[in-house]
Amino acid sequence: MTTMTSLVPGALPWYIPSPSQGVWQLGPVPIRAYALCIIAGIIAAIWIGDRRWVARGGRPQEVSDVALWAVPFGVVGGRLYHVITDRDLYFGPGGHPWEALYVWHGGLGIWGAIALGAVGAVIGCRRRGIKVLPFMDAVAPGVLIAHALGRLGNWFNQELFGKPTDLPWALEIDLAHRPPGYEQYATFHPTFLYEALWTLGAFWFVIWADRRFQLGHGRVLALYVMAYTAGRGWIEMLRIDPVEMNDVFGLRLNVWTSILTFSLATAYFVWATRHRPGREQSVYRDGPAADETEDGGLSPETPETPDPTDASADGVEEETR
Repeated sequence: MTTMTSLVPGALPWYIPSPSQGVWQLGPVPIRAYALCIIAGIIAAIWIGDRRWVARGGRPQEVSDVALWAVPFGVVGGRLYHVITDRDLYFGPGGHPWEALYVWHGGLGIWGAIALGAVGAVIGCRRRGIKVLPFMDAVAPGVLIAHALGRLGNWFNQELFGKPTDLPWALEIDLAHRPPGYEQYATFHPTFLYEALWTLGAFWFVIWADRRFQLGHGRVLALYVMAYTAGRGWIEMLRIDPVEMNDVFGLRLNVWTSILTFSLATAYFVWATRHRPGREQSVYRDGPAADETEDGGLSPETPETPDPTDASADGVEEETR
């Protein structure tokens, strides 16, 4: 890695500028880019998940229904993880404990968001008689897109960047946002961008694998976890933002979390491939026909052309009436 010491903005011939602001006032209401990115990610995940769920045999709009449970749980879990791993920011010397509630300022830990979001999804699935694993397989790829969009919010907040660098894609960070000990550096690794691009690549990889191998019984979910954590591990090594337990046997806590989660997901993927190949015959616990709707009719026709977000191997088949 090559470092640079210039404090002059634009000292490098090529660099990625940080947005000059991340909040706009609409009268008395602040519009925050971070929140808009999170909302855009949620909408994209629900849209992709709904299309894949219907293609897999589920009913339309059920992903939205389950999201009413999963999203709030995920936000709470993400915030809890962030506050626990960065508690000195709020409860240490000079900290303000009430700011732990200021979600709009940024700070959502993906591990907590996934963990509690999954709990909310399980509750939503059980209330609607949906099998959990096929539902998770349907929505998992969309979560990668949500994650990529959410990372753009970190760009507006000038956070989650990495070590100093003078690479052509270096990210310029304002002095006020540089961590202690790095004030003399002007540009850093844009780790938020690395993670966003990695998750986009992981999305297409998981979609391809699902279509090619007809994955089921939670294997799409496991592959999603494996793909994400494989990238998160090396990206985390570049980051310099301080967190609690920043050095556990020489590695950051989030690196160890990535290693453990990747190992568990891999073990489950191998086990499920051997013992539960193929896909579930029904996505509902009581086993209703795939085209049966709540009012006793038939599900609406799905698009005839293949779609990368669909769960079927050969595109979406046209249903007869």
